[in-house]
Amino acid sequence: MKTILIKSRHNYGEKDNGKNCILSCEKRKADDGDINKDLKKAKLETKALKAKRPGFTDDRYNETSYYMENGLRKVYPYYFTFTTFTKGRWVGEKILDVFAREFRAHPAAEYERCIRAGTLTVNYERVDPDYRLKHNDLLANVVHRHETPVLACPLRIIYADEDLLVLDKPCSLPVHPCGRYRHNTVVFILAKEYNLKNLRTIHRLDRLTSGLLLFGRSPKKARQMEHQIRNRQVLKEYVCRVDGEFLEEEIECTEPIEVVSYKIGVCKVSPKGKDCSTTFKRLGFNPRTNTSVVLCRPKTGRMHQIRVHLQYLGYPVVNDPLYNHPVFGPLRGKGGDTGGKSDEELVRDLIAIHNAENWLGVDAADDDMLFSKPPTDDKVGEDECDTGPASRESSPRLESPAPGITPSTVMTPTLASPSSASEAPIEEMCNIAHSPVLCNDDSSDAKSDKVTVATQTGCSTPGAPPQAPSGSNGSSPSDALTADPHCYECRVRYRDPRPRDLIMYLHAWKYKGPGWEYETELPQWADVEWEEADSS
Repeated sequence: MKTILIKSRHNYGEKDNGKNCILSCEKRKADDGDINKDLKKAKLETKALKAKRPGFTDDRYNETSYYMENGLRKVYPYYFTFTTFTKGRWVGEKILDVFAREFRAHPAAEYERCIRAGTLTVNYERVDPDYRLKHNDLLANVVHRHETPVLACPLRIIYADEDLLVLDKPCSLPVHPCGRYRHNTVVFILAKEYNLKNLRTIHRLDRLTSGLLLFGRSPKKARQMEHQIRNRQVLKEYVCRVDGEFLEEEIECTEPIEVVSYKIGVCKVSPKGKDCSTTFKRLGFNPRTNTSVVLCRPKTGRMHQIRVHLQYLGYPVVNDPLYNHPVFGPLRGKGGDTGGKSDEELVRDLIAIHNAENWLGVDAADDDMLFSKPPTDDKVGEDECDTGPASRESSPRLESPAPGITPSTVMTPTLASPSSASEAPIEEMCNIAHSPVLCNDDSSDAKSDKVTVATQTGCSTPGAPPQAPSGSNGSSPSDALTADPHCYECRVRYRDPRPRDLIMYLHAWKYKGPGWEYETELPQWADVEWEEADSS
Protein backbone atom coordinates (compact mmCIF):
# COMPACT_ATOMS: atom_id res chain seq x y z
CA MET A 1 0.00 0.00 0.00
CA LYS A 2 2.81 2.34 0.87
CA THR A 3 4.47 1.42 -2.32
CA ILE A 4 1.33 2.16 -4.25
CA LEU A 5 0.87 5.45 -2.40
CA ILE A 6 4.43 6.38 -3.01
CA LYS A 7 4.03 5.36 -6.58
CA SER A 8 0.77 7.19 -6.80
CA ARG A 9 2.31 10.29 -5.25
CA HIS A 10 5.17 9.85 -7.64
CA ASN A 11 2.72 9.63 -10.51
CA TYR A 12 0.96 12.73 -9.35
CA GLY A 13 4.27 14.38 -8.94
CA GLU A 14 5.18 13.36 -12.47
CA LYS A 15 2.00 14.94 -13.71
CA ASP A 16 2.68 18.12 -11.75
CA ASN A 17 6.32 18.08 -12.81
CA GLY A 18 5.17 17.43 -16.35
CA LYS A 19 3.12 20.60 -16.27
CA ASN A 20 5.99 22.47 -14.68
CA CYS A 21 8.37 20.89 -17.17
CA ILE A 22 6.19 22.01 -20.05
CA LEU A 23 6.06 25.52 -18.66
CA SER A 24 9.78 25.45 -17.94
CA CYS A 25 10.57 24.12 -21.41
CA GLU A 26 8.35 26.72 -23.00
CA LYS A 27 10.08 29.44 -20.96
CA ARG A 28 13.49 28.02 -21.85
CA LYS A 29 12.52 27.89 -25.51
CA ALA A 30 11.35 31.47 -25.30
CA ASP A 31 14.62 32.47 -23.62
CA ASP A 32 16.62 30.47 -26.15
CA GLY A 33 14.59 32.08 -28.88
CA ASP A 34 15.42 35.52 -27.52
CA ILE A 35 19.10 34.56 -27.31
CA ASN A 36 19.03 33.18 -30.82
CA LYS A 37 17.30 36.32 -32.02
CA ASP A 38 19.95 38.44 -30.30
CA LEU A 39 22.74 36.33 -31.80
CA LYS A 40 21.11 36.46 -35.21
CA LYS A 41 20.68 40.20 -34.87
CA ALA A 42 24.31 40.59 -33.80
CA LYS A 43 25.49 38.50 -36.73
CA LEU A 44 23.37 40.54 -39.13
CA GLU A 45 24.73 43.77 -37.62
CA THR A 46 28.28 42.47 -37.96
CA LYS A 47 27.61 41.40 -41.53
CA ALA A 48 26.14 44.81 -42.31
CA LEU A 49 29.15 46.54 -40.79
CA LYS A 50 31.53 44.34 -42.74
CA ALA A 51 29.61 45.13 -45.90
CA LYS A 52 29.84 48.83 -45.08
CA ARG A 53 33.52 48.48 -44.27
CA PRO A 54 35.65 49.86 -47.13
CA GLY A 55 36.44 47.03 -49.48
CA PHE A 56 39.71 45.66 -50.78
CA THR A 57 38.81 46.41 -54.39
CA ASP A 58 40.79 47.50 -57.43
CA ASP A 59 40.40 51.09 -56.23
CA ARG A 60 43.04 50.29 -53.60
CA TYR A 61 45.70 50.49 -56.30
CA ASN A 62 44.69 54.06 -57.15
CA GLU A 63 44.99 55.41 -53.61
CA THR A 64 48.39 56.87 -54.43
CA SER A 65 51.35 56.49 -56.78
CA TYR A 66 55.10 56.09 -56.72
CA TYR A 67 58.01 58.38 -57.39
CA MET A 68 61.71 57.58 -57.61
CA GLU A 69 64.23 59.62 -55.67
CA ASN A 70 67.81 59.04 -54.53
CA GLY A 71 67.72 55.45 -55.78
CA LEU A 72 64.57 54.72 -53.78
CA ARG A 73 60.98 53.89 -54.68
CA LYS A 74 58.76 56.13 -52.59
CA VAL A 75 55.02 56.40 -52.10
CA TYR A 76 53.16 59.70 -51.93
CA PRO A 77 51.43 59.99 -48.52
CA TYR A 78 47.74 59.17 -48.72
CA TYR A 79 44.65 59.01 -46.54
CA PHE A 80 43.74 55.57 -45.37
CA THR A 81 41.16 54.00 -43.04
CA PHE A 82 42.25 51.45 -40.47
CA THR A 83 39.39 49.38 -39.05
CA THR A 84 39.03 46.83 -36.27
CA PHE A 85 36.17 45.36 -34.26
CA THR A 86 35.94 45.91 -30.52
CA LYS A 87 37.95 43.38 -28.54
CA GLY A 88 36.26 41.57 -25.68
CA ARG A 89 38.33 43.29 -23.02
CA TRP A 90 37.22 46.69 -24.30
CA VAL A 91 33.48 46.09 -23.98
CA GLY A 92 31.84 48.48 -21.51
CA GLU A 93 34.80 50.84 -21.37
CA LYS A 94 34.90 54.41 -22.59
CA ILE A 95 36.40 54.72 -26.04
CA LEU A 96 38.80 57.45 -24.92
CA ASP A 97 40.06 55.34 -22.00
CA VAL A 98 40.65 52.37 -24.31
CA PHE A 99 42.68 54.33 -26.83
CA ALA A 100 44.66 56.19 -24.19
CA ARG A 101 45.66 52.82 -22.69
CA GLU A 102 45.92 50.51 -25.70
CA PHE A 103 47.41 52.89 -28.28
CA ARG A 104 50.03 54.92 -26.47
CA ALA A 105 51.62 56.41 -29.56
CA HIS A 106 49.77 59.65 -28.83
CA PRO A 107 48.48 61.38 -25.67
CA ALA A 108 44.84 61.07 -24.65
CA ALA A 109 44.21 64.65 -25.78
CA GLU A 110 45.07 63.69 -29.36
CA TYR A 111 42.59 60.81 -29.31
CA GLU A 112 39.93 63.09 -27.86
CA ARG A 113 40.55 65.53 -30.71
CA CYS A 114 40.16 62.71 -33.25
CA ILE A 115 36.92 61.52 -31.67
CA ARG A 116 35.42 65.00 -31.57
CA ALA A 117 36.60 65.77 -35.11
CA GLY A 118 35.04 62.58 -36.43
CA THR A 119 38.26 61.00 -37.70
CA LEU A 120 37.84 58.23 -35.13
CA THR A 121 34.37 56.72 -35.44
CA VAL A 122 32.27 53.84 -34.17
CA ASN A 123 30.25 52.02 -36.82
CA TYR A 124 31.08 55.00 -39.07
CA GLU A 125 29.14 57.31 -36.76
CA ARG A 126 30.49 60.18 -34.68
CA VAL A 127 30.45 59.47 -30.92
CA ASP A 128 31.38 61.30 -27.73
CA PRO A 129 34.65 60.56 -25.88
CA ASP A 130 32.52 59.04 -23.09
CA TYR A 131 30.90 56.50 -25.43
CA ARG A 132 31.11 52.98 -23.98
CA LEU A 133 32.12 50.30 -26.45
CA LYS A 134 29.78 47.40 -27.23
CA HIS A 135 30.21 44.01 -28.86
CA ASN A 136 30.48 44.20 -32.65
CA ASP A 137 31.36 47.91 -32.61
CA LEU A 138 33.53 48.68 -35.62
CA LEU A 139 36.23 51.24 -34.93
CA ALA A 140 37.55 53.18 -37.91
CA ASN A 141 40.26 55.78 -38.04
CA VAL A 142 41.48 57.78 -41.01
CA VAL A 143 45.21 58.43 -41.02
CA HIS A 144 47.59 60.25 -43.30
CA ARG A 145 49.71 57.26 -44.17
CA HIS A 146 53.43 57.40 -44.93
CA GLU A 147 55.15 54.29 -46.27
CA THR A 148 58.78 53.31 -45.87
CA PRO A 149 60.91 53.66 -49.03
CA VAL A 150 62.42 50.64 -50.76
CA LEU A 151 65.06 50.20 -53.44
CA ALA A 152 63.98 51.40 -56.88
CA CYS A 153 64.89 48.08 -58.49
CA PRO A 154 62.76 46.44 -61.18
CA LEU A 155 60.91 43.17 -60.63
CA ARG A 156 62.45 40.72 -63.09
CA ILE A 157 59.87 38.20 -64.32
CA ILE A 158 61.59 34.86 -64.96
CA TYR A 159 58.57 32.82 -66.09
CA ALA A 160 54.85 33.37 -66.43
CA ASP A 161 51.91 31.36 -67.72
CA GLU A 162 48.22 31.16 -66.85
CA ASP A 163 48.93 29.17 -63.68
CA LEU A 164 52.29 30.35 -62.38
CA LEU A 165 54.41 33.48 -62.00
CA VAL A 166 58.11 33.31 -61.11
CA LEU A 167 60.12 36.44 -60.47
CA ASP A 168 63.41 37.68 -59.05
CA LYS A 169 62.51 39.76 -55.99
CA PRO A 170 64.78 42.68 -55.12
CA CYS A 171 65.91 43.03 -51.53
CA SER A 172 64.19 45.60 -49.27
CA LEU A 173 60.75 44.78 -50.70
CA PRO A 174 58.15 42.89 -48.61
CA VAL A 175 56.09 40.28 -50.44
CA HIS A 176 52.69 41.45 -49.23
CA PRO A 177 51.20 44.35 -47.22
CA CYS A 178 52.40 44.43 -43.63
CA GLY A 179 52.91 47.18 -41.09
CA ARG A 180 54.40 50.24 -42.77
CA TYR A 181 54.38 48.67 -46.23
CA ARG A 182 51.36 48.53 -48.52
CA HIS A 183 51.98 49.97 -51.98
CA ASN A 184 55.71 49.35 -51.57
CA THR A 185 55.21 45.57 -51.71
CA VAL A 186 55.65 42.96 -54.42
CA VAL A 187 51.93 42.24 -54.81
CA PHE A 188 51.00 45.92 -55.14
CA ILE A 189 53.78 46.73 -57.61
CA LEU A 190 52.82 43.70 -59.72
CA ALA A 191 49.19 44.84 -59.72
CA LYS A 192 49.85 48.53 -60.37
CA GLU A 193 52.68 48.29 -62.90
CA TYR A 194 52.27 44.83 -64.47
CA ASN A 195 48.48 44.37 -64.14
CA LEU A 196 49.10 41.04 -62.38
CA LYS A 197 46.41 40.72 -59.71
CA ASN A 198 44.85 38.09 -57.44
CA LEU A 199 48.15 36.28 -57.00
CA ARG A 200 48.56 33.59 -54.35
CA THR A 201 51.83 33.43 -52.46
CA ILE A 202 53.25 29.91 -52.59
CA HIS A 203 56.14 30.72 -50.27
CA ARG A 204 57.69 33.85 -48.80
CA LEU A 205 61.04 35.56 -48.52
CA ASP A 206 62.27 37.92 -45.84
CA ARG A 207 62.01 41.57 -46.79
CA LEU A 208 65.78 41.95 -47.10
CA THR A 209 66.27 38.62 -48.92
CA SER A 210 66.38 38.75 -52.72
CA GLY A 211 65.76 36.04 -55.28
CA LEU A 212 63.24 33.50 -56.52
CA LEU A 213 59.64 34.11 -55.59
CA LEU A 214 56.77 31.95 -56.85
CA PHE A 215 53.13 32.98 -57.11
CA GLY A 216 50.16 30.87 -58.09
CA ARG A 217 47.86 32.45 -60.65
CA SER A 218 45.25 29.76 -60.04
CA PRO A 219 44.16 28.16 -56.75
CA LYS A 220 44.90 24.67 -58.06
CA LYS A 221 48.49 25.49 -59.00
CA ALA A 222 49.10 27.30 -55.72
CA ARG A 223 47.87 24.29 -53.71
CA GLN A 224 49.96 21.92 -55.81
CA MET A 225 53.18 23.89 -55.35
CA GLU A 226 52.51 24.50 -51.68
CA HIS A 227 51.94 20.77 -51.18
CA GLN A 228 55.29 20.00 -52.79
CA ILE A 229 57.10 22.47 -50.54
CA ARG A 230 55.35 21.24 -47.41
CA ASN A 231 56.24 17.63 -48.23
CA ARG A 232 59.87 18.58 -48.90
CA GLN A 233 59.75 17.66 -52.56
CA VAL A 234 61.39 20.95 -53.51
CA LEU A 235 65.17 21.45 -53.45
CA LYS A 236 65.94 25.04 -52.48
CA GLU A 237 69.35 26.62 -52.93
CA TYR A 238 70.37 29.97 -51.51
CA VAL A 239 73.66 31.83 -51.80
CA CYS A 240 75.00 34.13 -49.11
CA ARG A 241 78.14 36.03 -48.16
CA VAL A 242 79.25 35.54 -44.56
CA ASP A 243 81.91 36.86 -42.21
CA GLY A 244 85.05 34.75 -41.79
CA GLU A 245 86.57 31.72 -43.47
CA PHE A 246 83.79 29.16 -43.63
CA LEU A 247 84.57 25.48 -43.11
CA GLU A 248 85.85 23.68 -46.20
CA GLU A 249 83.78 20.54 -45.71
CA GLU A 250 80.02 20.49 -46.30
CA ILE A 251 78.14 20.60 -43.01
CA GLU A 252 74.54 20.17 -41.91
CA CYS A 253 73.11 22.21 -39.05
CA THR A 254 70.13 20.56 -37.38
CA GLU A 255 69.79 22.84 -34.37
CA PRO A 256 66.14 23.54 -33.48
CA ILE A 257 64.97 27.13 -33.80
CA GLU A 258 62.67 28.89 -31.36
CA VAL A 259 60.84 32.17 -31.87
CA VAL A 260 62.05 34.37 -29.03
CA SER A 261 59.36 36.96 -29.65
CA TYR A 262 56.58 36.87 -32.21
CA LYS A 263 55.91 40.52 -31.45
CA ILE A 264 59.29 41.73 -32.69
CA GLY A 265 60.04 38.77 -34.96
CA VAL A 266 63.33 37.41 -33.58
CA CYS A 267 64.49 33.79 -33.34
CA LYS A 268 67.35 31.81 -31.81
CA VAL A 269 68.66 28.25 -31.58
CA SER A 270 67.05 26.55 -28.59
CA PRO A 271 66.24 22.99 -27.48
CA LYS A 272 62.66 24.23 -27.07
CA GLY A 273 62.50 25.15 -30.75
CA LYS A 274 61.20 23.32 -33.80
CA ASP A 275 63.30 20.78 -35.66
CA CYS A 276 64.98 22.09 -38.77
CA SER A 277 67.91 21.34 -41.02
CA THR A 278 70.18 23.39 -43.29
CA THR A 279 73.14 22.13 -45.32
CA PHE A 280 76.01 24.55 -46.01
CA LYS A 281 78.81 24.30 -48.57
CA ARG A 282 81.57 26.84 -49.06
CA LEU A 283 81.88 28.10 -52.63
CA GLY A 284 84.93 30.25 -51.99
CA PHE A 285 86.85 32.43 -49.54
CA ASN A 286 88.17 35.96 -50.09
CA PRO A 287 91.12 36.59 -47.72
CA ARG A 288 91.21 40.30 -48.58
CA THR A 289 87.74 40.85 -47.17
CA ASN A 290 87.74 37.87 -44.79
CA THR A 291 84.39 36.79 -46.19
CA SER A 292 83.11 33.54 -47.70
CA VAL A 293 80.46 32.80 -50.30
CA VAL A 294 78.32 29.90 -49.09
CA LEU A 295 75.68 27.70 -50.72
CA CYS A 296 72.72 26.97 -48.40
CA ARG A 297 70.17 24.19 -48.81
CA PRO A 298 67.36 24.51 -46.24
CA LYS A 299 65.34 21.31 -45.88
CA THR A 300 62.75 23.00 -43.71
CA GLY A 301 61.34 26.51 -43.80
CA ARG A 302 61.48 27.92 -40.30
CA MET A 303 61.42 31.62 -39.65
CA HIS A 304 64.86 33.14 -40.42
CA GLN A 305 66.28 29.60 -40.55
CA ILE A 306 69.36 30.24 -42.71
CA ARG A 307 70.28 33.44 -40.88
CA VAL A 308 69.88 31.91 -37.43
CA HIS A 309 71.86 28.77 -38.29
CA LEU A 310 74.68 30.87 -39.75
CA GLN A 311 74.73 33.01 -36.62
CA TYR A 312 74.89 29.89 -34.46
CA LEU A 313 77.80 28.49 -36.50
CA GLY A 314 79.69 31.77 -36.06
CA TYR A 315 79.50 32.89 -39.70
CA PRO A 316 76.65 35.43 -39.85
CA VAL A 317 75.62 37.07 -43.10
CA VAL A 318 77.99 40.01 -43.60
CA ASN A 319 75.37 42.75 -43.51
CA ASP A 320 72.56 41.07 -41.60
CA PRO A 321 71.27 44.00 -39.51
CA LEU A 322 69.68 41.68 -36.96
CA TYR A 323 71.65 38.47 -36.48
CA ASN A 324 75.06 40.08 -37.01
CA HIS A 325 74.62 42.69 -34.30
CA PRO A 326 76.53 43.06 -31.00
CA VAL A 327 73.22 43.15 -29.15
CA PHE A 328 73.53 39.33 -29.17
CA GLY A 329 76.68 39.57 -27.04
CA PRO A 330 80.45 39.61 -27.65
CA LEU A 331 80.20 36.47 -29.82
CA ARG A 332 77.12 37.78 -31.63
CA GLY A 333 75.16 34.63 -30.86
CA LYS A 334 77.79 32.09 -31.92
CA GLY A 335 77.05 28.71 -30.35
CA GLY A 336 73.90 30.20 -28.85
CA ASP A 337 75.94 32.53 -26.61
CA THR A 338 74.03 35.77 -26.14
CA GLY A 339 76.32 37.12 -23.44
CA GLY A 340 74.26 35.66 -20.62
CA LYS A 341 71.13 37.58 -21.53
CA SER A 342 67.72 36.11 -20.84
CA ASP A 343 65.13 36.14 -23.60
CA GLU A 344 63.42 39.08 -21.92
CA GLU A 345 66.68 41.04 -21.73
CA LEU A 346 67.48 40.24 -25.34
CA VAL A 347 64.08 41.43 -26.53
CA ARG A 348 64.37 44.57 -24.40
CA ASP A 349 67.82 45.38 -25.79
CA LEU A 350 66.75 44.66 -29.37
CA ILE A 351 63.87 47.10 -29.05
CA ALA A 352 66.15 49.72 -27.47
CA ILE A 353 68.79 49.33 -30.18
CA HIS A 354 66.15 49.42 -32.89
CA ASN A 355 64.62 52.59 -31.46
CA ALA A 356 68.05 54.22 -31.38
CA GLU A 357 69.27 53.08 -34.79
CA ASN A 358 65.98 52.31 -36.58
CA TRP A 359 67.97 49.85 -38.63
CA LEU A 360 65.10 47.92 -40.10
CA GLY A 361 62.11 50.22 -40.11
CA VAL A 362 59.66 47.38 -40.58
CA ASP A 363 56.41 45.79 -39.63
CA ALA A 364 54.11 47.04 -36.91
CA ALA A 365 51.11 44.96 -35.94
CA ASP A 366 47.92 45.93 -37.73
CA ASP A 367 46.13 46.89 -34.54
CA ASP A 368 49.06 49.06 -33.52
CA MET A 369 48.66 50.93 -36.79
CA LEU A 370 45.12 52.08 -35.98
CA PHE A 371 46.80 55.43 -35.50
CA SER A 372 49.72 56.79 -37.46
CA LYS A 373 52.79 56.89 -35.26
CA PRO A 374 56.56 57.20 -35.31
CA PRO A 375 58.47 54.29 -36.82
CA THR A 376 60.42 53.72 -33.62
CA ASP A 377 57.62 51.48 -32.40
CA ASP A 378 57.78 49.26 -35.45
CA LYS A 379 58.48 45.59 -35.32
CA VAL A 380 62.19 44.87 -34.91
CA GLY A 381 62.46 41.72 -37.00
CA GLU A 382 60.41 40.34 -39.84
CA ASP A 383 57.68 37.76 -39.50
CA GLU A 384 58.24 36.02 -42.80
CA CYS A 385 59.68 32.55 -43.20
CA ASP A 386 62.66 32.11 -45.48
CA THR A 387 61.09 29.34 -47.50
CA GLY A 388 57.92 28.09 -45.84
CA PRO A 389 54.70 27.56 -47.81
CA ALA A 390 52.16 30.32 -47.44
CA SER A 391 49.43 30.06 -50.04
CA ARG A 392 46.90 32.82 -49.57
CA GLU A 393 45.27 35.77 -51.26
CA SER A 394 47.38 38.87 -51.47
CA SER A 395 45.13 41.08 -49.37
CA PRO A 396 45.63 42.64 -45.93
CA ARG A 397 43.59 41.62 -42.90
CA LEU A 398 42.56 44.87 -41.25
CA GLU A 399 43.44 47.43 -43.84
CA SER A 400 41.13 49.13 -46.30
CA PRO A 401 41.05 52.32 -48.34
CA ALA A 402 39.13 55.24 -46.95
CA PRO A 403 35.59 55.40 -48.33
CA GLY A 404 34.95 58.13 -50.87
CA ILE A 405 38.58 58.75 -51.71
CA THR A 406 39.57 59.08 -55.33
CA PRO A 407 43.01 59.76 -56.78
CA SER A 408 43.85 63.39 -57.35
CA THR A 409 45.81 66.12 -55.66
CA VAL A 410 44.83 67.36 -52.22
CA MET A 411 45.06 71.13 -51.97
CA THR A 412 46.99 71.22 -48.73
CA PRO A 413 50.41 72.64 -47.89
CA THR A 414 53.24 70.87 -49.65
CA LEU A 415 56.42 69.50 -48.16
CA ALA A 416 59.82 70.21 -49.58
CA SER A 417 61.46 67.32 -51.34
CA PRO A 418 63.64 65.48 -48.80
CA SER A 419 67.34 65.59 -49.37
CA SER A 420 69.79 62.75 -49.13
CA ALA A 421 73.47 62.13 -49.55
CA SER A 422 74.56 61.07 -53.01
CA GLU A 423 74.71 57.36 -53.70
CA ALA A 424 75.94 55.01 -56.36
CA PRO A 425 73.73 54.74 -59.47
CA ILE A 426 70.65 52.67 -58.74
CA GLU A 427 71.45 50.27 -61.59
CA GLU A 428 74.66 49.40 -59.78
CA MET A 429 72.86 49.02 -56.45
CA CYS A 430 70.25 46.74 -58.02
CA ASN A 431 72.88 44.60 -59.62
CA ILE A 432 75.39 44.31 -56.54
CA ALA A 433 51.58 59.70 -56.75
CA HIS A 434 50.03 61.90 -55.25
CA SER A 435 47.72 61.97 -52.23
CA PRO A 436 43.98 61.33 -52.72
CA VAL A 437 41.28 63.95 -52.98
CA LEU A 438 38.56 63.84 -50.37
CA CYS A 439 35.11 63.56 -51.90
CA ASN A 440 32.51 65.05 -49.61
CA ASP A 441 29.03 64.25 -50.84
CA ASP A 442 27.50 65.45 -47.58
CA SER A 443 29.28 68.73 -47.03
CA SER A 444 26.00 70.57 -46.48
CA ASP A 445 25.22 68.34 -43.51
CA ALA A 446 28.19 69.40 -41.43
CA LYS A 447 26.30 69.27 -38.16
CA SER A 448 24.95 65.79 -38.77
CA ASP A 449 26.29 62.83 -36.82
CA LYS A 450 26.88 61.11 -40.13
CA VAL A 451 30.60 61.07 -40.79
CA THR A 452 31.78 61.90 -44.27
CA VAL A 453 35.26 61.57 -45.64
CA ALA A 454 35.71 65.32 -45.39
CA THR A 455 34.85 65.38 -41.70
CA GLN A 456 37.03 62.34 -41.13
CA THR A 457 40.06 64.02 -42.67
CA GLY A 458 39.37 67.60 -41.77
CA CYS A 459 39.79 68.66 -45.42
CA SER A 460 37.21 69.87 -47.87
CA THR A 461 37.00 68.99 -51.51
CA PRO A 462 38.67 71.48 -53.85
CA GLY A 463 36.29 73.04 -56.31
CA ALA A 464 38.45 72.27 -59.32
CA PRO A 465 41.35 70.02 -58.44
CA PRO A 466 44.33 70.36 -60.73
CA GLN A 467 45.59 67.48 -62.82
CA ALA A 468 47.35 64.95 -60.65
CA PRO A 469 51.08 64.97 -61.23
CA SER A 470 52.69 61.70 -62.10
CA GLY A 471 55.74 61.44 -59.90
CA SER A 472 56.80 58.18 -61.48
CA ASN A 473 56.92 59.89 -64.87
CA GLY A 474 59.51 62.45 -63.95
CA SER A 475 57.66 65.32 -62.24
CA SER A 476 59.01 66.84 -59.07
CA PRO A 477 57.98 64.87 -55.97
CA SER A 478 57.43 68.10 -54.04
CA ASP A 479 54.55 68.93 -56.39
CA ALA A 480 52.52 66.04 -55.03
CA LEU A 481 53.77 65.66 -51.46
CA THR A 482 51.03 66.84 -49.11
CA ALA A 483 51.03 67.78 -45.47
CA ASP A 484 48.36 67.12 -42.86
CA PRO A 485 48.48 69.47 -39.85
CA HIS A 486 47.53 66.64 -37.50
CA CYS A 487 49.90 64.00 -38.94
CA TYR A 488 52.90 63.18 -36.75
CA GLU A 489 55.09 62.10 -39.64
CA CYS A 490 54.38 65.25 -41.63
CA ARG A 491 56.03 67.18 -38.81
CA VAL A 492 59.16 65.02 -38.76
CA ARG A 493 61.83 64.98 -41.45
CA TYR A 494 63.29 61.50 -41.76
CA ARG A 495 66.66 60.82 -43.29
CA ASP A 496 66.49 58.57 -46.33
CA PRO A 497 68.04 55.14 -45.86
CA ARG A 498 71.11 54.62 -48.01
CA PRO A 499 70.35 52.10 -50.77
CA ARG A 500 73.31 49.96 -49.70
CA ASP A 501 71.76 49.70 -46.23
CA LEU A 502 68.68 48.05 -47.77
CA ILE A 503 70.69 45.14 -49.18
CA MET A 504 71.43 41.88 -47.40
CA TYR A 505 73.77 39.30 -48.90
CA LEU A 506 71.28 36.43 -48.94
CA HIS A 507 69.72 35.36 -52.23
CA ALA A 508 67.21 32.63 -53.17
CA TRP A 509 69.00 31.17 -56.21
CA LYS A 510 67.36 27.90 -57.36
CA TYR A 511 64.14 26.01 -56.72
CA LYS A 512 63.67 22.53 -58.19
CA GLY A 513 60.59 20.34 -57.84
CA PRO A 514 58.93 17.38 -59.61
CA GLY A 515 59.18 18.22 -63.29
CA TRP A 516 60.18 21.87 -62.90
CA GLU A 517 63.20 24.02 -62.07
CA TYR A 518 63.78 27.77 -61.90
CA GLU A 519 66.81 29.89 -61.12
CA THR A 520 67.87 33.52 -61.13
CA GLU A 521 71.06 35.28 -62.06
CA LEU A 522 73.46 35.59 -59.15
CA PRO A 523 74.01 39.06 -57.68
CA GLN A 524 77.42 40.67 -58.02
CA TRP A 525 78.29 40.14 -54.36
CA ALA A 526 78.08 36.34 -54.93
CA ASP A 527 81.36 36.50 -56.89
CA VAL A 528 84.08 35.27 -54.52
CA GLU A 529 86.49 37.98 -55.71
CA TRP A 530 83.94 40.78 -55.32
CA GLU A 531 84.76 43.60 -52.91
CA GLU A 532 82.39 46.28 -51.72
CA ALA A 533 83.28 49.74 -53.00
CA ASP A 534 84.65 52.15 -50.43
CA SER A 535 81.78 54.49 -49.50
CA SER A 536 83.89 56.87 -47.44
